Amino acid sequence: MGVSLNPSTILSGQGIDVSTLVQQIISEQSGELTVWQAQQTTLATQEGLLEGEENNLTNLQTAVAALASPTGALTAQAATSSNTGVLTAAADNTAVTATHQIVVNNLATAGTLYTDAIAAGANTSFLASGQTTGDIQLQVGGASGTTHDLAITQGSNDTLTKLAAYINTQSTANNWGVTASVVSDASGSRLALFSQSTGSAGALSLASNRNTTLTFDTPVGGTNASLTVDGVPFTSSSNTVTGAIQGVTLSLLAQSTSSDPVQLTVGPDTNQITNAVNNFVSAYNTVVSTINTQYVVDPTGATPAPPLESDLSLRSLQSSMLNDASYAVSVPGWPNSNGDSSETVDLASMGINMNNDGTLTVGSNATGQTFADFLAANPAAVQSFFQNASATGFANNFNTDLTNLTDATQGPLNVDLAQDQAEGQDLTTTITNFQTQLTTQTAALTSQYDSVNASLQAYPLLLQEMTETLATLGSTTSSSGATVNSGPTLTSGL
Repeated sequence: MGVSLNPSTILSGQGIDVSTLVQQIISEQSGELTVWQAQQTTLATQEGLLEGEENNLTNLQTAVAALASPTGALTAQAATSSNTGVLTAAADNTAVTATHQIVVNNLATAGTLYTDAIAAGANTSFLASGQTTGDIQLQVGGASGTTHDLAITQGSNDTLTKLAAYINTQSTANNWGVTASVVSDASGSRLALFSQSTGSAGALSLASNRNTTLTFDTPVGGTNASLTVDGVPFTSSSNTVTGAIQGVTLSLLAQSTSSDPVQLTVGPDTNQITNAVNNFVSAYNTVVSTINTQYVVDPTGATPAPPLESDLSLRSLQSSMLNDASYAVSVPGWPNSNGDSSETVDLASMGINMNNDGTLTVGSNATGQTFADFLAANPAAVQSFFQNASATGFANNFNTDLTNLTDATQGPLNVDLAQDQAEGQDLTTTITNFQTQLTTQTAALTSQYDSVNASLQAYPLLLQEMTETLATLGSTTSSSGATVNSGPTLTSGL
């Protein structure tokens, strides 16, 4: 559409609206800008979708890698105790599947040492009558342990309260491994010493007690744990026992009896395996479902096609996902086989089925056996399906493909993303340059039309001045007395 002006208005002295006129002219020339900005918006939308799907692929690779790892969830072992009140256990993937009989004879204990009660209280001096100094020697680690000397001085550490504080300070500074406190009851106050470690290394005893009225009771505790595993005796300075069973850590909680041993079962950790498989299925379904949203077409044409509907890399990714999920593996000794030495099986053989939209569901296999039941009965077969020494298992194959698909420079989605980002940057540069050009042109047109507007606004005054000047010429009389016409009359009409 062209720019129009009203002659009767612009010659009346009102002039022209320079700003509006310039904007109309610039608007006529900026149509491409709208097209470029729309393209920019489309590219930004595509970039967001590609980045989201690339993130989904990365999550899927993490889930698949967990199934492919020889030290991952599929090789995880669990240790189950028949009496968790006596002991619990944890197993790593070096543990061997087996059942063990365990008897806990006694727990490891920390050493303790008490004084008899002082009826006068915790703030009364315990130095013997007439004495201003004393000495207590404490042994940590039993009779053959390390001796720590406690020099007692009147007014400094000769009360239970002050002695407890002194012992704690010395123990912290010199790493004695002992804590002291004052305990009180109806009989009075006592000094209580506790070892910070269990077992014989934490046993406490009194080596000497000079010039004090303190009476120390017989030390208690400071003993090692004692247990038998399948009849083999073990001792431990801690109630956390390692080494008695390969790959298993025992946590002793209470004493048992030989007539009622604890049965510890070590075997595949089906909970970890199930979680790993469910994580894989969930991550896979997220990738496939997101791809599917780009192929939902409105048959009426009322809704625009999805932003990535024509993206060939996305179609290639969809094909790769379906191929990888359908991958079959030859597994020796597969259960429920026809007696062959090995059988070629896929996810559905274990009860993980593909739906019509390409997603997966953890359900039942052709024989009606659920995945959970199949795993419980055949953990080794499940592991062999997902991973093997020749790296041809389902997860091995899928992980290799995902490594290529998620490559930062060669992965198809990352290639598309880089292309979109480059196009977006080019469009940004083009738009910026064009907007700079329009700004320069706007300034030039504004200056030009400001000058024109000034002339148009001055037009009535100039016309009036010219009319008045011509009018002064008036009518003149010739020498013969005849009247001579002075000339034409100017009007402002057009």
